[in-house]
Amino acid sequence: MEHVLSVNQLTKKFKHIAVNNISFQVEKGNVYGLLGPNGSGKSTTLGMLLTTINPTAGHWKWFDHESTTPETLKKIGAIIEQPNFYPYLTAVQNLKIVCTIKEISQNRIDEVLALVGLLERKNDKFSQYSLGMKQRLSIASALLNEPEVLILDEPTNGLDPEGIIQIRELIMKIAQSGTTILVASHMLDEIEKICSHVIILKNGKSLYVGAVDEMTASKGFFELEADDMHALSEALESWGKFKKVALKGHKIKAYIDHDVTAAELNKYLVSKSIYLTHLVKSKESLENQFLDLVKQN
Repeated sequence: MEHVLSVNQLTKKFKHIAVNNISFQVEKGNVYGLLGPNGSGKSTTLGMLLTTINPTAGHWKWFDHESTTPETLKKIGAIIEQPNFYPYLTAVQNLKIVCTIKEISQNRIDEVLALVGLLERKNDKFSQYSLGMKQRLSIASALLNEPEVLILDEPTNGLDPEGIIQIRELIMKIAQSGTTILVASHMLDEIEKICSHVIILKNGKSLYVGAVDEMTASKGFFELEADDMHALSEALESWGKFKKVALKGHKIKAYIDHDVTAAELNKYLVSKSIYLTHLVKSKESLENQFLDLVKQN
């Protein structure tokens, strides 16, 4: 696969170490999530890659070219701060100013406004827009130069559920066109829904770099309940098919170590005269995997 970005041992020290020797690669045409709690180093990492923050150590390549040059920036669209437009101007007028600053043609303004769902509101003043509309206009501005890579820093911050869904659907639509996307977020649920790959940061360190599917590819777990919970727990512990059996509220969670079907489990328990009143097989979510990973490091 072609790499649009290769990062090697990137480090940034302020009074503390904000980014600590991280390395990762971004393959063309995928959606990458830079995931971590506030203060984990996400924004600092993006700042270095976009040359707004000077690195302490490490290096990177955009499109096989060292560091970030004016030429590579022309291939990147980025929103790393809150929308910053003139409130008394319309969407079209604001985007024309963006085109002038970037020294690019104005011929894509209607196209990007249609893509983000704002074409019918293009002559409304920016001050009349909701927060979600303002964020979508920011994304439109980042798409004016037809970038190969789109970078978004916490694009759903402060949005209501409807706004979050709109941004999620917009990111997925942009990705379908072949644009590579790097999105920083602390919202695990959103990252799992839109990203093919994830880079997990905590206190500036990378804990995991890889495909979301590979991270969540555990064999999952059974959620179980029976009249005799003690007997159920003992039977599960002694069978040898589970790496962990734990009581969670009124139910038992049995984390699968060896492949086993619900039918096989039920048959085994019946042979032990244990009859289930509740049986659900589930897959580990990215959120659960993330929490486990953070606790271990």
